[in-house]
Amino acid sequence: MKSVLRTNVHLVVSLVLAMSFPLVSLAGLSAVTPRKRQFEFAYTATVKDIPRGANTVDLWVPVPHDDPFQTITDLQIDSPSPYQIHTAQYGNRILHVSMESPQQASFTVTLRFHVVRTEHIQQRLRQVGLAPTPEERDPNILRWLQPDRLVPIDGQIKQWAQEVVEAAGAKTDLEKARAIYNHVIATVKYDKSGQGWGRGDIYYACEARRGNCTDFHAIFIGYCRAVGIPARFAIGFPLPADRGAGQVSGYHCWAEFYLPGIGWVPIDASEAAKNPAKRDYFFGAHDEDRVEFTIGRDLILNPVQVGAPLNYFIYPYAEVGGKSFTSVETSFTYRDVPAPAASSRGE
Repeated sequence: MKSVLRTNVHLVVSLVLAMSFPLVSLAGLSAVTPRKRQFEFAYTATVKDIPRGANTVDLWVPVPHDDPFQTITDLQIDSPSPYQIHTAQYGNRILHVSMESPQQASFTVTLRFHVVRTEHIQQRLRQVGLAPTPEERDPNILRWLQPDRLVPIDGQIKQWAQEVVEAAGAKTDLEKARAIYNHVIATVKYDKSGQGWGRGDIYYACEARRGNCTDFHAIFIGYCRAVGIPARFAIGFPLPADRGAGQVSGYHCWAEFYLPGIGWVPIDASEAAKNPAKRDYFFGAHDEDRVEFTIGRDLILNPVQVGAPLNYFIYPYAEVGGKSFTSVETSFTYRDVPAPAASSRGE
């Protein structure tokens, strides 16, 4: 009863706040030229304190992929042992290092690569009168309607999602997704204090109404799926907006939902909550200040890990003797590089 009452209170707050920003505020805007960012990125993983007598050590590291909004080049890998790069679920790329009877107590693997990241703007939300575009169908589209382990699509979640869209008077899938987005950013606080946050547990997020990006997007994705809108999770690293060089302290995640005739629509609910001035921007756009590594949750690696599917995969995963091993340190750095000057030829 407490959880239901709390949810109803947040529905009222969400509805009142939503009156100040319409369901589909991007319609009618002219197309804009996406911004680009070029940078070098280094990802370092150090497996430490390997027990003496260990028979096997396996390390899996995510490798960023090319897509329409990022190009990865000049991939260099430093590893003390032979490695392989495999393709796994949803096109995710994975570096795997395997050692038998390791003689060292630690080893380090480093990935270095160049990124050209393009701002992801769903232009079709901004232009009126365009005919539907034929979209290449995602082979995993049905998966993006199904639950994740920590994002069930049960009766309670369906009820809460339906209450949100009905309170906003949303009819179309676009209006429903916007209503859910407005509800999440109006009722969830970006707050990493205490325990429980960061797992993307939809019931924790709905009860606590706080957390990090994983928790924000658990609600958005879960509610979208609950009303029949495909939605998917992606994770990578954020970069400061100011150009330069430095350390990246941790991951960032975001989401997309699918509209027939339009395609995948990017959203970033946690960034919108942290920066209310950009809440319209982050419904339909992802900035160029990020690099994406993997898509999806409950991930099975390649080669398959002995342990359970991973909740999400952005940090290294290791096993020693077929058992999960957590003594792995990481470091992530970036350095912006100038775009090459456009060549010109005199007449």
